[in-house]
Amino acid sequence: MVQMWLLVCLLTLSSVALMTAVGGDVCVAGHDSGPVFEEQPSSLIYPEGLTEGKVTLSCQARANPAAAYRWLVNGTAVPLNLDRYSLVAGTLVISSPDPIRDTGSYQCLAINRCGTIISRAANLKFGYLHDFPPDGRSPQTITEGQGTFLACQPPPHYPALSYRWFLNEFPNFIRKDDGRWFVSQVTGNLYLAKAEPNDTANYFCFTTINMEVSTKSTFSKANHCITRLLSAPTIKVRFLADTYALAGHTTQLECFAYGNPVPKVRWRKVDGLMPSKAGPTVEGPTLTLPELSFDDEGIYECEAYNSEGRDTYQGRINVQAQPEWLQVMTDSEVEISSDLQWSCVAAGKPRPSVRWLRNGQPLSTQDRVEVNGVHLRIINLALEDSGMYQCVAENKHGTIYSTAELRVQVQAPDFRLNPVRKLIPAARGGQVMIDCRPRAAPKPSLFWSRGTELLTNSSRYFPTVTPDGILWIYNISRADEGKYTCFAENYLGKANSTGHLSVRDATKITLAPSNADINQGENVTLQCHASHDAAMDLTFTWSLNGVLLDLENSAGPYHRKENTGDLLIVRAQLSQAGTYVCTAQTVVDSAAASAKLVVRGPPGPPGGLLVKNVAETSVELRWSRGYDNHSPIGKYVIMGRSPLSSEWRKMRTDPVNIEGNAESARVTGLIPWTDYEFQVIASNILGSGEPSMPSHIVRTLQAAPTVAPSGLGGGGGDRDELIVTWTPMAREYQNGDGFGYILGFRKKDTSSWTEVRVPRVESSRHVYYNSSLAAYTPFEVKIKAYNRKGEGPFSQVAVVHSAEEEPTVGPSSINATALSAFEIQVSWEPVQQLSTNGILRGYEIRYWRQHEREAAADRVRTAGLEPTARVSGLRPSTRYHVAVLAYNSAGTGPPSPRTAVTTRKPPPNRPPGSVSWKAHGSRVTVRWDQVTAMHNERWLICFIHLNLYLRSELKATCM
Repeated sequence: MVQMWLLVCLLTLSSVALMTAVGGDVCVAGHDSGPVFEEQPSSLIYPEGLTEGKVTLSCQARANPAAAYRWLVNGTAVPLNLDRYSLVAGTLVISSPDPIRDTGSYQCLAINRCGTIISRAANLKFGYLHDFPPDGRSPQTITEGQGTFLACQPPPHYPALSYRWFLNEFPNFIRKDDGRWFVSQVTGNLYLAKAEPNDTANYFCFTTINMEVSTKSTFSKANHCITRLLSAPTIKVRFLADTYALAGHTTQLECFAYGNPVPKVRWRKVDGLMPSKAGPTVEGPTLTLPELSFDDEGIYECEAYNSEGRDTYQGRINVQAQPEWLQVMTDSEVEISSDLQWSCVAAGKPRPSVRWLRNGQPLSTQDRVEVNGVHLRIINLALEDSGMYQCVAENKHGTIYSTAELRVQVQAPDFRLNPVRKLIPAARGGQVMIDCRPRAAPKPSLFWSRGTELLTNSSRYFPTVTPDGILWIYNISRADEGKYTCFAENYLGKANSTGHLSVRDATKITLAPSNADINQGENVTLQCHASHDAAMDLTFTWSLNGVLLDLENSAGPYHRKENTGDLLIVRAQLSQAGTYVCTAQTVVDSAAASAKLVVRGPPGPPGGLLVKNVAETSVELRWSRGYDNHSPIGKYVIMGRSPLSSEWRKMRTDPVNIEGNAESARVTGLIPWTDYEFQVIASNILGSGEPSMPSHIVRTLQAAPTVAPSGLGGGGGDRDELIVTWTPMAREYQNGDGFGYILGFRKKDTSSWTEVRVPRVESSRHVYYNSSLAAYTPFEVKIKAYNRKGEGPFSQVAVVHSAEEEPTVGPSSINATALSAFEIQVSWEPVQQLSTNGILRGYEIRYWRQHEREAAADRVRTAGLEPTARVSGLRPSTRYHVAVLAYNSAGTGPPSPRTAVTTRKPPPNRPPGSVSWKAHGSRVTVRWDQVTAMHNERWLICFIHLNLYLRSELKATCM
């Protein structure tokens, strides 16, 4: 009685406290539910100065009864009674927003009689972009060939800007694909790798701010730039900073270099593999990494390179993360006087802190409540502990909330929602578990009876009842059939529930599957038969290594034979090896048998591939053995690739044949100063396996060049010049940076060589000038390559002549003959090649009409040394002057004596008329009207055209 009186007193006091808290209303168990947010406010940037607009902060919660709403700004209640604020459902609308009054952190409270929850904080900030100062900017002088930058110096703004630059007039924006220019989205500055003379211009920094509601742009005063003089080649990386980035977001690293020639930029990850997500941005000034993960953290290096050398700079990406729940609390209904333990665990970087709220108010350790970081414990629960609880995890990158409702229950035992099963089938010889789980608070006492017999922990039924009320019956026989009743009782009342136990024949495996050993790609059948109670349906299932197999997919590798449990595996693969379990099952019991399937096949991929002892033309690889898949590994093959070829190819190794028990080998025959990645493939008598994961990319050491440039030749040019040409060497032959060419030359039949250095890899010619150089002097030339590590071998010697002089004599005995009204033939006495000033290439024919000046003459060149040529495209009945000149690579010589020729009259324009014909056996007679030539036309010669296949087609032509 004392206990009952205390309970009634507790209920009365708790009800009064709860009614006071929620305005005289009580949360009804099984009917009411506390608020749960469906929509929460989000942070917003509103344009400063847009006073006619409205700010909307959304808030909507699911609750029964419906929730009421309040709002807080910076922890203080929002005065909803003012006209500036309005509440639409739970959404807060602010009219004519003002930066001074409305900037802050907003939170929504949703309230009903079951409790209160508070939303995440939404920050309302005001965005702005002021104009650039009106003051002009000082002109900037840039040295031609050198790099520089133009400072943007953006005006005050919020949030971050995007930057572009245009020159002279809007919208002549600088193109992103112009490798000489780079616009930093960090500083806004415009960087120029190498200045050129045409870079003199006015440059404007164009800034844009993007907000959800609007966009604003402004641009600076002109930066006037002037280029002057030519500077020496250089290379220097300008900037790269350590970056803190959020996981899941996109981050960018910027790197730009000054240099002449314009440098190229490429990226690598110093302490690991470059993430594949970087894509093509690994070649360029901005490295972009989308959807950042912690694996992407590390040191990144940008390398700028050109023919003059290379420069590098390193920066670190430190990946941090907003809080993310790993474990949260869930709604709980807990009996009175018991204990509650909740945990909320969050991941994040920096590590998030966790705090707790009850009905929107902070919770701390006091009385029966213990708050210990991520854990909340309440002992001896009372009715007033019911309500809405939230755990809040936060770090500097964000805040997250988890919400759950706690209901403290007081109830007499009740089986209506969870009665004992009415029919409980069980297999003979097996065991059965009968549950007893009434709703009750506090926890009731439970006991069982069979018929009228109270069950105790006798040897027959031991243990009969577990502490949580479960009845177990072992070694079941027909004698165990009957009714079983569970009784539940606490100090509020008692209840019971009854079920009937029905005993059936047990299921047994009669033909178990046998172990099998097959090769990859073969078929195999695993047999499985069983006996069972005839009154029940029997089903077969199969599992592989504990995972249930899908036997319904006709396109899959697994098929079950009709009317049996046999399993057919079609074209077995290595992944299908393991332990197969056949289970024969009825609703009452099941029986199982297992067998092992061994699938032999090619080896699995080797693991742990490492690259060691990198040299100029070789590296050492080490790996660990992969699975042999039940067939000994016979040998290994090493594959490799480089930027010179994207395809994997077999590499030369030492030893040449790598035995199956090896775990290292040396790769030889590599190209110095080249990036490589490698794979290892194992094979056995059943074939080659999958390749290992690619190694990290390594660059072989630099070495002196080993081959000479090809295509050595030259000649031509202006007077006093010796021009030497060659084919620039490809990347795979350079062997190192600081690459260039050493050119040696000397006059033929002399002993002393002159050497010059040509420092650019893309160079393909050199011009040697000497005012005393005789025309068409033969020189012996040779060339070799050099880099920072040394010089390569010279090429074979080639003979190149200095520039030729024009021929000194002209042709003689010029003769010109008219061939038709439009064509003449010219002939001459050729020039004798007795001069040493060059090689005669051919002749140039100049012709001009009688009334024209020789300077306006048309010209035709022959391609060889023939002393005759035809000139066509002339005018009929026209007198022409003709002269002939010899030419070589230096130009034309003096003209021959001129001659004159008159083209013939043109043929008639009119065709013959009235053409007719008549056949006489093998003869044809043709008739036509005579054509009379005009005074400016020649007399006629007529041709008859007769188509012998189309007898009706005949025409005449006169000329």
